[in-house]
Amino acid sequence: MRKQEDFSEWYNEIVELANLTDKRYPIKGMNVWTPYGWKIMRFIDTYIREECDATGHDEVCFPLLIPETEFKKEKDHIKGFDAEVYWVTHAGLNELDVRLLLRPTSETAMYPIFALWVRSHTDLPLKTYQLVNTFRYETKQTRAFIRVREIHFFESHTCHVDEEDAQRQVEEDFVILENIMKHLCLPYFLLRRTEWDKFPGAYYTVGVDTLLPDGRSLQLGSIHHYRENFSRPFNITYEDEKGEHKFAHQTTFGMSERLVGAVVAVHGDDKGLVLPPDISPFQVVIIPILAKGNVEKVAEECQKLRQELTAAGLRVKLDDSDERPGSKFHNWEIRGVPLRLEMGMRDIEGGKVAYARRDTGAKGSLDRSNIVPQVREKLDQISADMRAKALAASNDAIQDLDSLDKVPEKVVRFGWCGEEECGRKFEERTGLKMLGSPYNKEEYHGRCIVCGKPVEKPTYAARSM
Repeated sequence: MRKQEDFSEWYNEIVELANLTDKRYPIKGMNVWTPYGWKIMRFIDTYIREECDATGHDEVCFPLLIPETEFKKEKDHIKGFDAEVYWVTHAGLNELDVRLLLRPTSETAMYPIFALWVRSHTDLPLKTYQLVNTFRYETKQTRAFIRVREIHFFESHTCHVDEEDAQRQVEEDFVILENIMKHLCLPYFLLRRTEWDKFPGAYYTVGVDTLLPDGRSLQLGSIHHYRENFSRPFNITYEDEKGEHKFAHQTTFGMSERLVGAVVAVHGDDKGLVLPPDISPFQVVIIPILAKGNVEKVAEECQKLRQELTAAGLRVKLDDSDERPGSKFHNWEIRGVPLRLEMGMRDIEGGKVAYARRDTGAKGSLDRSNIVPQVREKLDQISADMRAKALAASNDAIQDLDSLDKVPEKVVRFGWCGEEECGRKFEERTGLKMLGSPYNKEEYHGRCIVCGKPVEKPTYAARSM
């Protein structure tokens, strides 16, 4: 299956061939994480934890079940999620007095407790995060990692003394995001969502979007500034230095297992996965090139090479199975291992190690006597090249639109006056979803594509996954 010919079928096939997940669990959209897929997700989680811990966030873990009484406190929130939640109505054979639901997200689970934790200005800022599973009844066709009903989810929740401090947190979230995306080699856009598409209850929402090879957009996460929109219904107040009681200002930042789906979709090729070195379960695979009379010597040298690289902190797989080298090459290409090393008797005698890069297919040789720094250099170069390639493809996919007469399949950039009526008309006429305007200033001069009013910032739209 060729990626450019049928992206959807290619994606499903690659996920299956690489054994990233098992979709045979008897509840549709609730898939089993296989060891290889789960290792990739765990590495991503590790970088998320590192970034949050380094910025003063504390990890928490709240219960899965939320009482309906708490869920109803924020009416805008329930309006956005009540059609998607899973309800628990019985405990054993006993019908519950208050229905419970599996968290679709955790505002209504965490904020009643935040009201107990936050008492004084000295308790602020309160910065927490958790990595948990959330549940949403997805009615569209499910797709591994991209559209599922049980979602591996990261969410940070913070409380602040005022709107300005909450805004500083939003800016910090952008730094956290960038550092994580470097490990994944993914390009992305920060787009301020329209008023009708922002998170229920938010003052504003910034979507984190990446572009897929078929021209669609994929939302990887979102960052929300709430002001007092949640602290008021949940009574999250603090006493300031003058003894006055004030409502806290809040933010959230969330991302999901879609990060894995984006890595597969953006970097993969017709041979299989292409994994960024930082999140690949194995960064290096060693393939012995055996021949009669040198089997033991080659096997011994390959073991020494594995031990040396492993001792240096690299994740290494020595494939000493009985399969032929060509079959091994094929198997590890499917699984996306960034760097393949090959050793035969000729390499050993010449003090060399042959290599092949998974991302470009480039081949060459490294000096055996100085192997560790050279392997590290190759892995660093692979990371840099993968992100540069993905960024170039993302930029090339954007097309400026100045007329509604002919709408391209790619992501479009156009002028919009900001009025909901014009935005709705645009979506109705084009069938595209408005993703919003760049959060960071982007030079643009044009006119609203619907009403013709002058505009000084662009808006983006695409068919969304």
